[in-house]
Amino acid sequence: MSIFVTGATGYLGGYVLNELLERQDDRLSLLVRAKDADAARQKLWKSLQLHMDADRFWESMARLDFVYGDLHQPGLGIDQVTRQRLLKETDSVLHIAASLNRKSEKACVNTNLRGTLSVIQLARDIADHSGLLRYSHVSTTAVAGMRNAETVYEDSSIDWDRSDYDPYARTKKFCEHMATELLDGVDKTFFRPSIVMGDSRKPLTSQFDMVGAFCGLARMPVIPLNGDARFDIVPADFVGEAIARLHLKEKTEHMRYHLSAGASSPTGHQIDAALRPIGMRLRFAPRLNRPFHLVVRGMNRLPRGNKLQPVGAVMKVFWPYITFDTVFDNTRVTSELDLPAPNFTSYGAELFQFAMSNRFKYPYVPLPEKREAA
Repeated sequence: MSIFVTGATGYLGGYVLNELLERQDDRLSLLVRAKDADAARQKLWKSLQLHMDADRFWESMARLDFVYGDLHQPGLGIDQVTRQRLLKETDSVLHIAASLNRKSEKACVNTNLRGTLSVIQLARDIADHSGLLRYSHVSTTAVAGMRNAETVYEDSSIDWDRSDYDPYARTKKFCEHMATELLDGVDKTFFRPSIVMGDSRKPLTSQFDMVGAFCGLARMPVIPLNGDARFDIVPADFVGEAIARLHLKEKTEHMRYHLSAGASSPTGHQIDAALRPIGMRLRFAPRLNRPFHLVVRGMNRLPRGNKLQPVGAVMKVFWPYITFDTVFDNTRVTSELDLPAPNFTSYGAELFQFAMSNRFKYPYVPLPEKREAA
């Protein structure tokens, strides 16, 4: 039997897939937008080279089945022969794929809403055909909507009377609602990561959006934030392990999990102390918050090609999540898995150095040819 996985070629998907390969022996059916096996392997290698060498990658191919399709197509664009195989052989569905484009309503509606609906429909068909052990959905703590200086718990995160910060949060909230309503009788698990940045075990990342915002703020002469505000940041290795382990559990203790730093979320002053050894010093001036926000909006409106426009775009998108001083309780995941969330202060300095020295680009290497056994 096999697990059907979407989003394996993405940043977080690579972490989850690597954990699944290490923790179980079943086959994995990966939805990949590619024309053939070679193109699919190239996309997957870009995701997995952060976690393994080429030899292990080629060994893993024996357990992976590529399902050629597209979240934007009816029925995920999967041909009927493959779909019938999935109905017979799939044990569980793990939906990771999503559009993270927080500015584009179109991208979020097409990928997050339409795409998720198609995945839910496939899960429903599998459940009705041969039974489904679990449907797992990677969501986000952003479903909690607009907050300020709060601690949020899983079962009170979604409040339909609250407004949302952006299309990403709005569509992900409704994705959870669709799965809950349409997969009645199916065991469901929802994972809500908070701000995901870096890896606690090594100073490497291939995802730089939020890292770029962090580095940009850290390099400012004065930071227009309250130094006592908390920042709920978790590393991708913690999130990937938690998703894989909970998805593989025979029975989880809860349906919804915050994959977050929770009560241990560092303050701005604590992050400042962690950066001091590498020569960085953060100076906080919360009275400048409003003027800075206006400057960011102006930078975002600059013409494309202007060097300040991308900086303004990134800051405008993430600014609400940087300033809302809200953390998401994580005691469910930490107690059930006995898995403490690594503190950002333990690896943030090395992440900063890696991002700056590599100019916010990961040094990808081409996939070497498969070496035949002697």
